[in-house]
Amino acid sequence: MKLTKEDGKSLIKLARDAISSAFKDRDLEVNSSLKEKYSEKRGAFVTLTIEGELRGCIGYTEALFPLWETVTKAAQSAAFQDPRFNPLTEEEFRDVKIEISVLTKPELIEGDKKDYAKKIEIGKHGLVVETGFSAGLLLPQVFTEYNADAKKALEMTCQKAGLPSGAWQEKDCRVYRFSAQIFIED
Repeated sequence: MKLTKEDGKSLIKLARDAISSAFKDRDLEVNSSLKEKYSEKRGAFVTLTIEGELRGCIGYTEALFPLWETVTKAAQSAAFQDPRFNPLTEEEFRDVKIEISVLTKPELIEGDKKDYAKKIEIGKHGLVVETGFSAGLLLPQVFTEYNADAKKALEMTCQKAGLPSGAWQEKDCRVYRFSAQIFIED
């Protein structure tokens, strides 16, 4: 399902309401029409920034939940459970800008590893690298922000997984690509 700009605004409001409800220590009430409209199971990430600096980012690569639920869970996790940051405070919440990335299903890149870079389009694809117990994911916009080419994108994703930058070339390493519709709070 292709989402519209209005859908993006609705999902950002949902994410903001999910975080707000956690501060008030009450369950988020999601109306049935919203649940119905965003009932398709989708992966998504919620990124929180303050003045352009990352303040939390959590999400689900796989389509485990209906989109409305994915967004609410990811928003609360980004605010309160990102291990890189202390839990968000109410004071910080006023300054937070929310970004939502709704993902397509990750697709395994196959074939000769030396051709992988040709199968990655910067600005369109995000990547997942998996090997053994290590995995890392970077959203498409990260590569654009860092002005990375496809080879650098592969290396960055390996580093995110805690692996050597060339690990994507190893036989047991799996690389997936995905696309995302990105919505940024005004």
